[in-house]
Amino acid sequence: MAKIVVFGAGGRLGAALARQYAADHEVLAVGRGQADLAQPQMVADIVMASAPDVIINCAAMTNVDICETERDLALRVNAEAAGVIAKAADRCGARLIHISTDYVFSGEQEEPYAEEAATEPVSWYGETKLRGEHAVQGEGNNHAVIRVSWVFGPDRDSFVDKALQASLRGEPVKAVADKWASPSYTLDLAEAFRPFLTPETPGGIYHACNAGVCTWRDWAQEAIDAAVAQGLNPKTTTAEPLRLADIKAMVARRPVYSAMSCRRIEALLGRALPPWRDAVWAYVQDRYTAGSVRW
Repeated sequence: MAKIVVFGAGGRLGAALARQYAADHEVLAVGRGQADLAQPQMVADIVMASAPDVIINCAAMTNVDICETERDLALRVNAEAAGVIAKAADRCGARLIHISTDYVFSGEQEEPYAEEAATEPVSWYGETKLRGEHAVQGEGNNHAVIRVSWVFGPDRDSFVDKALQASLRGEPVKAVADKWASPSYTLDLAEAFRPFLTPETPGGIYHACNAGVCTWRDWAQEAIDAAVAQGLNPKTTTAEPLRLADIKAMVARRPVYSAMSCRRIEALLGRALPPWRDAVWAYVQDRYTAGSVRW
């Protein structure tokens, strides 16, 4: 049994990890109310006081557009705090699992990015997350940086929930059809991260997302199709395509293609994560067909 501290436990991924791991580990779930990464020393103090075996940092400033306008805050939360946590982890002999993002890439490739691919963020959010990666890696080889993308799960609504709930209410569903990546189901991520809870697993950079590549429009349509098949009777059955350029409210640039190769974690697990379509169908079954969500 490991003693695990999860920062960002009020978020979509952090909540799932804290819940899943609490079944067989001692977990301290820390939300923003207990530790604000804008005050990194507060976070370091929690690490030192709890003396964990493993720290999982899911906390971040993830609103890509707000990061553009609140640059100092984004730098402090996404980069400086990551370095402070890594230093505190070293002092107490803990491993840090630091969650990063596909937005560290430019999006100009046309095939999935490998772990060693050149990074070239096109937004300040991506830049601050990349600096956070460097800060963690600068503290030693034992820590793991895991990049994820398009995270969805039962603990907080995401893009796919908004699309699905709109379809169930009979509202129009429109989604971008010229931006590609891979969804990441939090319950699948929780299982994929388990090897990192032991010190024998090598540190370094890993990618973790469900297998396959899709657009936001594909993702929304798959959720609607799953709802139809599972008898939820959505009133809107087609997701209409949008162009990324049509979304005028976006302040920051987004990488157009940020799908990731998960070669390293697949070698570690001996398998790929489940296909993204399977993950979406499982999610609709578990959260919507079971009646746990009102729309």
